[in-house]
Amino acid sequence: MFSGKIEDYILFEDKEIIVCRKPAGIAVQNARIGAMDLESSLKNYLAMQDGGGRRIPYLAVIHRLDQPVEGILVFGKTPEAAKSLSAQITAGKMEKIYLAVTYGKQAEAGKKEKVLEDYLKKDGKSNTSSVVNAHTPGAKKARLSYEVLGEAVDAISGKKKWLLRIHLDTGRHHQIRVQMAHAGMPLAGDRKYGAGTNVTIGAGSLALCAASLTFLHPVTGKVMKFVTKPEGAEFKGISIPQM
Repeated sequence: MFSGKIEDYILFEDKEIIVCRKPAGIAVQNARIGAMDLESSLKNYLAMQDGGGRRIPYLAVIHRLDQPVEGILVFGKTPEAAKSLSAQITAGKMEKIYLAVTYGKQAEAGKKEKVLEDYLKKDGKSNTSSVVNAHTPGAKKARLSYEVLGEAVDAISGKKKWLLRIHLDTGRHHQIRVQMAHAGMPLAGDRKYGAGTNVTIGAGSLALCAASLTFLHPVTGKVMKFVTKPEGAEFKGISIPQM
């Protein structure tokens, strides 16, 4: 949840974009009635910057993070900036790097980068996705690569856990969580996809952080890179390298 002012979470701002760090537990938008989401908080902030909230400021959600996921997001402050940023996502030019923790022993088999390719289908009623056959109606191809960056022994359970660096090539619903669980490496704290895998998931919150975001500034064309370190409990005790 938010602790302090929304300004504390803003990493960069100019006339075209806002880059901020979303804490775990906060929805990007459309939070339940009475609960503040990130989009609303930023709009309130921009309105106050513009003289006390006399008009609703423009703010475009370019991409999202699930509510339990922490990490970096960029928002467009003008329609032109939003169009440019969205085009970068479509063209695969916006690089998103995640850090995650798993207790799955498959992660122990070497530190070389590996690729997972699956077909996923979303179930809107249950708000879940699953790995399906490529010919299943509604199936979409999902691809990511991952590598093991480090390991540690959990201070409470005494079990070994691994730190993963994950690069998304596609942006499917719950993609990282679904693919990693299907591969025998459910993320620590993931009770939605890890509970039925017979792999320890730990007692902490979901251990997934959008730790690095790289894109081109929509006006200047300058390469913009932002990084953050995860704060979730399951990351404690593991050395986090420079991104």
